[in-house]
Amino acid sequence: MRWSPTTRRYRDGVTRIISGRAGGTVLDVPPAGTRPTSDRARESLFSALESADTVARARVVDLYAGSGALGLEALSRGAASVDLVELNGRAAAIAERNAARVAKALGADAAVRVHRSTVAAFLARAAGPFDLVLLDPPYELGETELAAALTALAPLLAPGGVVVIERASRSPEPALPPGLAVSRSKRYGDTTMWWASATA
Repeated sequence: MRWSPTTRRYRDGVTRIISGRAGGTVLDVPPAGTRPTSDRARESLFSALESADTVARARVVDLYAGSGALGLEALSRGAASVDLVELNGRAAAIAERNAARVAKALGADAAVRVHRSTVAAFLARAAGPFDLVLLDPPYELGETELAAALTALAPLLAPGGVVVIERASRSPEPALPPGLAVSRSKRYGDTTMWWASATA
């Protein structure tokens, strides 16, 4: 049965894939050490991405992936491939379990990989190009480290590629390298999502 996104998604405290072919699939979340994106913010984000025709057939990277919920939501909604990058061993193991569940729901079409790696190491060896990159780093990640990751990422983006950066609302606007420009931002309580687009 196809999951209805209105069915108890906010009331029971369970994290699920919100929509798409794997909609309703329950996801595990690390007990500590990560900060999952709320269902409301995730639904709003993906509604906007789908309205911009950014998800279907996209090559997606979820950096600082945690449980993998952002990248796996993209996979459920028709992304061509998803790479989940997470250094923390416990979180990466949970992302692997979640990826297996979503892949099972999608069947042979699911192209998803989990990389137990730092973001810097992954970007140094990645081939790209990527159409959509989702970054939800820990709030404590410094602005200098975030800027370095974005600088390494910029050459790997496809023309017109989109980068979504989730930060604490008290944080400054992310410093972007040449080739990336902020196109919009939206606040969800103590979280703000910044959208950037490849300009070259």
